[in-house]
Amino acid sequence: MKISKTHHFFAGLLLLCSCVTSPSILAQTTEQLSQLRQQVSQSNNSGTTSTPNVSPLNVNSQRTLPDNGGDVNTMGQFSTQPRNGVSLPGEPTINTVFPAQEPMQNPPFAANLFIGGFESERTSGLNDNYMVAPGDKISIWIWGAVNYSSVVTVDNQGNIFIPNIGPIRVANTPAGTVNQTVTTKIRQVYTNDVNVYVNLLTTTPVSIYVSGPVLRPGQYAGLASDSVLYYLKRAGGIDFRRGSFRQIDIVRNGKVVASADLYAFFRDGKLPNLSFKDGDTILVNPIGNTIVVETGARNSFTFEFSSEELNGEVVNYFARPGEFASHASVAGVRNGKQFARYLSISEFSQLPLQAGDTVEYVADNEPQIYRINVAGAFAGASQLMVDKGTRLLDILDHIEADTTLSDTQNIYLLRESVAVKQKEIIEQGLERLERSMYTAPISSTGEGAIRAQEAQLVADFIARARQVEPQGRVVVSENGDIANILLEPNDTIVIPEITDLVHVGGEVMLPQSVVFNPDATTEDYIAWAGGFTQRAEDERIMVIRKNGNVAFSSIDDGMLSFTDNKPHLAPGDQIIVLPAIDTKVLQAVKDITQVIYQIAIAANVAT
Repeated sequence: MKISKTHHFFAGLLLLCSCVTSPSILAQTTEQLSQLRQQVSQSNNSGTTSTPNVSPLNVNSQRTLPDNGGDVNTMGQFSTQPRNGVSLPGEPTINTVFPAQEPMQNPPFAANLFIGGFESERTSGLNDNYMVAPGDKISIWIWGAVNYSSVVTVDNQGNIFIPNIGPIRVANTPAGTVNQTVTTKIRQVYTNDVNVYVNLLTTTPVSIYVSGPVLRPGQYAGLASDSVLYYLKRAGGIDFRRGSFRQIDIVRNGKVVASADLYAFFRDGKLPNLSFKDGDTILVNPIGNTIVVETGARNSFTFEFSSEELNGEVVNYFARPGEFASHASVAGVRNGKQFARYLSISEFSQLPLQAGDTVEYVADNEPQIYRINVAGAFAGASQLMVDKGTRLLDILDHIEADTTLSDTQNIYLLRESVAVKQKEIIEQGLERLERSMYTAPISSTGEGAIRAQEAQLVADFIARARQVEPQGRVVVSENGDIANILLEPNDTIVIPEITDLVHVGGEVMLPQSVVFNPDATTEDYIAWAGGFTQRAEDERIMVIRKNGNVAFSSIDDGMLSFTDNKPHLAPGDQIIVLPAIDTKVLQAVKDITQVIYQIAIAANVAT
């Protein structure tokens, strides 16, 4: 029968109304309603003679929960696929169940047992030590005088049944001896001309409960031959702050049938030899007495000990102090008061400890032999081991040098402690400069704007100055005489090479090295370097002598007058022209000038 367009339109409209008023529409989405409207519109425009069979049941095979405006593709959908760890809306997660905690500086000893995915790395073959349980399947072949083949299932009584043989007890039989057990029983009936082959095909999983301070307590399936570690890893591992690594009980029918100590496994590879049964419970007990080993040991962890193990000897055994550790520092509480001891390793081994103590191993051996470095123009080894108390002249006799190439009259040292002190002095000058800039008084708004610009310039200078690393140079030679000073660990003895150059740097146009000319004046050397820049301080020039000594001079009629009473430049000297500070621009001229001189002397650079 032909249906008019008007009738067809009202039919579609009624369909939409029924969808809106029907309770089943609560399971539909806005997108699906739009599809319905499009289908009705298309049917009105096409003028077809039949109405499509549209129903909420066949619009979309995937049903959804009521939508609250979220993403339809990710929220509230029923699915037949595993969730793969995705939580449902409102489902508790580890962030809502566990309180927020700071990461542990010293995690528990043996905590790395639960790193990785070893629970999924089970071998495909059966374990020969697996104990046969009800539900396991066994394949049996008999040939010769009698032919028989079948796959039998171990019944609830632990038996398998073979025709003409009867029931055979196989429960709690190791998988490796099932063939021998069944064959022996068959040969009691068929004594001649019968061959038998028996093989365990499948094993029945067991259901194990994991409880106590673990991350995900609950019920887990596995094989009876799986280890305690397997089920603990399935449960997320032991809670580091609450769970015990030493007391893990396996409970069966309300009784503890075995206990696991993960320290014994970690140190000696020992785990309880147990075949799990359906309904067993792995119970992790609360954590016991703990001792924290902070530093100085190979195993700097949080250790759990029984009351009998609370002594230094046990801690030494598990923590394994470093080779050079000589003392142990112990801190804790005794009778409500602070307790602290600093003992040798042997004395610490006899010390009783209490729960909550912290231990730190210290290498407190006084060095009797230390290393000295040699740099520059020399031959032989670049490092020497010397006894404590050795002086410079004592070691110079053991350094090979070529007198034609080595300038043994201008030896100097590089010392780490001096470099640290120079860094401190520069930092003090920079801090004083910062204070002078940020605390300067301001008399007007215009002056304040100028001071703000100056402060930014000074801040940039301070940032660059703090990147300078001092050399720690120590002057030990003068006019061919060498001071016999006491050497320190890691000192570097520098023997300069004989050179014919004079180095010119700093505020000159072309910093370079110039061949020494005894007839040339200082003005000649600076001219060969391109002359002064516009920022050069030409009235106070720094000269660093080859032996590390520093002198300041000024140009007077083309000649340098030196503060160290040396009238002339010498080969190997370094001329550094420092920058001048405009007194009309910056207020802290004195502080900046002082810092520039300190940096130039400590690092041989002009900032």
